[in-house]
Amino acid sequence: MTAPPAASVTSEGTREVPIVIEATGLTKRYGDLTAVDHLDLRIREGEIFGLLGPNGAGKTTTILMLTGLTEPSAGEARVLGADPVREPLEVKRRVGYLPEHVALYDELSARGNLAFTADLNGIGAAEARHRIDAALDRVGLAVSAERKVREFSHGMRQRLGIADVLIKRPSLVVLDEPTLGLDPVGVEELLDIILTAAREERMTVLLSSHQLMQVQRICDRVGIFSAGKLVASGPIAELAEQLAEGLTVVEIALSPATPEAAAELRRIPGVVDVTPEDGMWRVRAHGDVRSGLARAVVQRGWSLTHLRQRDFGLEEIYLRYFEGQP
Repeated sequence: MTAPPAASVTSEGTREVPIVIEATGLTKRYGDLTAVDHLDLRIREGEIFGLLGPNGAGKTTTILMLTGLTEPSAGEARVLGADPVREPLEVKRRVGYLPEHVALYDELSARGNLAFTADLNGIGAAEARHRIDAALDRVGLAVSAERKVREFSHGMRQRLGIADVLIKRPSLVVLDEPTLGLDPVGVEELLDIILTAAREERMTVLLSSHQLMQVQRICDRVGIFSAGKLVASGPIAELAEQLAEGLTVVEIALSPATPEAAAELRRIPGVVDVTPEDGMWRVRAHGDVRSGLARAVVQRGWSLTHLRQRDFGLEEIYLRYFEGQP
């Protein structure tokens, strides 16, 4: 049995967080199609990491390789210290995986489904009862424990899928499009369940999704996939800083909105450029120049209707990497 990755101590005496997932050059080809192309990825213990990209970008194929459900064409991976190719059972023992389409037994009750999973994982009867009650309570299905799953709504099935993953108390949870098909309220509730479980159970989570707002809401870091390649990775704040190229971006709307007015704004110390955007001017500058902009507008007797420092969200970051792509 492979030992779990041990935490090391840095020269400064601080604890270095163990790496839970490490992929190097991971590649998967299907004939002439390269689904995943030389993926390098590291995810540390306790992170919620979002794999973000459109359908067909390579997210699910990456998950299948990391969970030992398909072999890579090249490269290698370690998951909780184990090789998914040579030690798939060890990986499955310690990883909880919720696929896009949840596999449940419709003729069994919610409790019956979880009991079946507990038995498959060698959990004793008394311990299984305790874990099942806790999991059902966590996902809000305690009152529906004895109902047949065929009577469940889509949202209830997704909740039960999360409970099924939590039964074996995994160190790593992998979720592939867990909110697909849910209404907005159901999405928020499921994301809260995932976030709370991850923090309270000290789990690492790998979340695959093409829903930007969902990824931004709960993920510590994101990896953006495009055509099988990981084109960007990091905390959203860092990716936003890269997008701004180290400059502060300010939106300003004023009257008159003339080229002459824009030329005046360009003369303000620190301003790099002023460009029109969506009926306003976008000002890029070294540092916060809002007070200088406002002062210039007042001194010239213009009308100021909007002034805001712009923080780039995940949607703008995502679109930046997919500009010009179908």
